Amino acid sequence: MICVLEMLEEQAGRHPEKTAFSDPEGSIAFSELLTLSKKCGTMFLGGSFSVGAEAQKRFRAESAVAFFMEKCTDVLPVMFGAVYAGGFYSFVDVRQPGERVLEILRILEPACIITDEENKEALLSACEVSSEVYTVCLLTDFLREAEKHSIDEAALSAARKGFTDTSPLYVNFTSGSTGIPKGVAVGHRSVIDFISDFAETFSITETDILANQAPFDFDVSVKDIYSGLYTGAEVVLIPRPYFSDPMRLMDYLAGKRVTTLIWAVSAMCFVSIMNGLAYKTPETIRKIMFSGELMPVKQLNKWKQYLPDALYVNLYGPTEITCNCTYYILEREFNNDELIPVGIPFRNEKVFLLDDNNGLVEEPGCEGEICVGGTCLAIGYYKDFEKTAEVFVQNPLNDRFTERIYRTGDIGRYDVNGNLVYLTRKDFQIKHLGQRIELPDIEVSAMSIEGVERACALYDQKRKRILLYYTGELEKEKLSEGLQNRLPPFMLPNRTIQLSEMPLNKNGKIDRKALSEKG
Repeated sequence: MICVLEMLEEQAGRHPEKTAFSDPEGSIAFSELLTLSKKCGTMFLGGSFSVGAEAQKRFRAESAVAFFMEKCTDVLPVMFGAVYAGGFYSFVDVRQPGERVLEILRILEPACIITDEENKEALLSACEVSSEVYTVCLLTDFLREAEKHSIDEAALSAARKGFTDTSPLYVNFTSGSTGIPKGVAVGHRSVIDFISDFAETFSITETDILANQAPFDFDVSVKDIYSGLYTGAEVVLIPRPYFSDPMRLMDYLAGKRVTTLIWAVSAMCFVSIMNGLAYKTPETIRKIMFSGELMPVKQLNKWKQYLPDALYVNLYGPTEITCNCTYYILEREFNNDELIPVGIPFRNEKVFLLDDNNGLVEEPGCEGEICVGGTCLAIGYYKDFEKTAEVFVQNPLNDRFTERIYRTGDIGRYDVNGNLVYLTRKDFQIKHLGQRIELPDIEVSAMSIEGVERACALYDQKRKRILLYYTGELEKEKLSEGLQNRLPPFMLPNRTIQLSEMPLNKNGKIDRKALSEKG
């Protein structure tokens, strides 16, 4: 298999009338998705995609198509249409400041920006996007025009001949330490290699119904989209507003009879903290996978209380290695103050630890930086060769041949059973009162105390203070007392701040920058 389109073509042949994707507004079958994707691809190649726009650019091989709108079923034919035309797609988070959106578009130089009525004004005004520079198309207009088109198989075939499995499939933008967005470019080969093993490892089949939580600019969604295409499973898209209304969310999951959740930790915590499962338990769910942050055992146990027979899996991996590189199947109970391991590597992925001197770390309990090698690695950062060269490097353990690895910047160790345990980011490892401290240790201790829902520890470098933010009903004095029984004096927070809710970033993780601004 060279490109992901082969997945779609196979499922359209095997299950033409089966629903591929659905949302509250409608659904699309595999055969319909294939036909409409080819029509969209034909439009791109024919240069007629500027419907409703003043500017027009010729679609070149490996051109970008940007999406400035929320996910929905209707965007999928245009996404795959871009791929049929020999290009790639990139979703831009609509909640970002306009200047950041402009910076992303400057990097991408998209042949076309697809948006909708709800977001078009923000794109053109707040983000100051000029229709003289960018071709901006409304999704409804684009699809209406595509429906009228005939499929130009010759043009699509010619574009397909230029494909290689290392061609970019999508670019997801993450925060850069310099303030400049980093566009992680991922190729077809990486997705094909990962998804085939992911689906097999967790027995995802055509009978499954996957509930997609993540927005399409977050790589957790890649597991939903392509597990569905690879196996023939249906993917149900959950709109973002449902994650502020637990009853509506649980009604939707139960009504759709979903079987599989591949969610960010914060999304799972939202349900458990808001007692969504007590309102209604979607009893068809049998696989629950989570990633992105440390899962609080207390919140996980709330899920297990209502869905005790489901398979629970902790997944780990940054965007740069195509979704995940390790997994841990939970087969025992964990105490509230324990870290859940991230486990063992997926097939065809090399995961190892390096110490500060680039030596291999193998001894249980010893810490090192998590490094990853294999087909899973992203192509690199789009139009940023310097940043790419900093973290996609030659394996320092190999002096015999070229072996590219990714240095994650995450710190981990092995447990006595050989499972990898994620500990912290290098950025979250501090020196305080002469002692080295890992801030997640403080967070886990806080979340093990009754009455604390979530916790996040930060370090005020200027004032040399540990700050602990938390949500829950427990009074600050009681939390401080509880921590004194769990932590050595040098790890105790200098200030504790109670919040009504944790601020979250665009990927659903705790927004540490927003917290730091709270003081």
